[in-house]
Amino acid sequence: MHEKTLKRQQDLFISGRTKNIDLRINYLKKLRMWIKDNTWSIMAALRTDLNKPPFEAQATEIGVVLDELAYALRHIRSWARPRHVLSSIKNFPSHGRVYPEPYGVALLISPWNYPFMLTVSPLISAVAAGNCAIVKPSEMAPATSALIAKMCDEVFHPAHVTAIEGGREVSQALLELPFDKIFYTGGTEVGRVVMEAAAKNLTPITLELGGKSPCIVDQSANLKLAAKRIIWGKLINAGQTCVAPDYILAHESIKDRLIKEMEGEFRKQYKDPCQNTNYPKIINKRHFNRLNSLIDGENIIQIGSSDPATMQFAPTIIDGPDLDSPVMGEEIFGPILPVIPFSMPADVVKIIRANPKPLALYVFTSRKAVEKYYLRHLSFGGGCINDTVVHLSVPRLPFGGVGPSGMGSCHGKAGFDAFTHYRSVLHKSRLVDIPLRYPPYKDWALKLLQKL
Repeated sequence: MHEKTLKRQQDLFISGRTKNIDLRINYLKKLRMWIKDNTWSIMAALRTDLNKPPFEAQATEIGVVLDELAYALRHIRSWARPRHVLSSIKNFPSHGRVYPEPYGVALLISPWNYPFMLTVSPLISAVAAGNCAIVKPSEMAPATSALIAKMCDEVFHPAHVTAIEGGREVSQALLELPFDKIFYTGGTEVGRVVMEAAAKNLTPITLELGGKSPCIVDQSANLKLAAKRIIWGKLINAGQTCVAPDYILAHESIKDRLIKEMEGEFRKQYKDPCQNTNYPKIINKRHFNRLNSLIDGENIIQIGSSDPATMQFAPTIIDGPDLDSPVMGEEIFGPILPVIPFSMPADVVKIIRANPKPLALYVFTSRKAVEKYYLRHLSFGGGCINDTVVHLSVPRLPFGGVGPSGMGSCHGKAGFDAFTHYRSVLHKSRLVDIPLRYPPYKDWALKLLQKL
């Protein structure tokens, strides 16, 4: 069944129709109009799946996608234009050109935590680059998955873009097929499975994964502002965000004051979160129980009580966990925030380097020297100075991980590049043919070549 779907997409791509720039633009405009016309339906689906409030749905999903669309529509013609490059004296007379070419048929596998944005954003890039696509939304967000299938059906020709719903078995079956590009967003363990499957067909891949993203707060930071922005970044989507601050490294001189400020921000922003209808829920019972197990036996400050009936997990600060404790051994992906004291910046570098390279890093400081120190000594996907999460919303900034936190980048031009092969072509003159390169080789020719 899936083989027929792939064959249908391949036939359309081979016809060359999706390479037409005007067609790409028209489909992206049609997609933008559909999103605007169905904003409340998208919000309702996100409320059903994750209890996302309308403001959060607009700010972190719908608005991000509309910004991505606007940016792609402004720049698509320049991105798709062949680029002239200088040749070399050895090939005189000649000139080079680089031709952007879509890969073909792309498979997009998206996660459940931002089920609309993390599906549609790479789809925009795939279409802008001239590809056909098969979209596999997450079955763990069924309302949004159904809406995405409806969107693809109403916006695109089925041979251009189609959505296939289903569980893990559907993803496994799709991964066995010879796609021209695979774009996967999700956890690191499944990312390894995707990469292994792609290797069988030598399919190029982009992996947007995760990891333990640290947040460093030094003694010069504005603690009130830091607490506000850290708690906001941690509690959007109830911490189920790949770039959420996973743990805090706070200078020992301000650690207790920072915890007090964050505790106040928990209450200020949500009062009693689990009695607040605008506080998102944990995606399912398994993850809810996993979060409970992570705080077991720890020194916790919890705001309110978790509610298994609504799947809302109370925001929790863990004061001074051991570095080898369970909560420091895996990505938390929930509203739990460990706070670890440090005395010297070198201690911070040592702790962060003991874990795989993170997807994001956040530094709160008022000193440029501190900022430069961490940027020089730490490797990470992307991040912010004196804020959290918001770097993800800037289309001009490539977004992606490094090492176990990801492979490749997306958003804006980086997203277009992810779905594009750049063909290099050297155009040689027919009027001049320098005999130097042809046998029989002469001693004087070797000396001239060495000088060149």
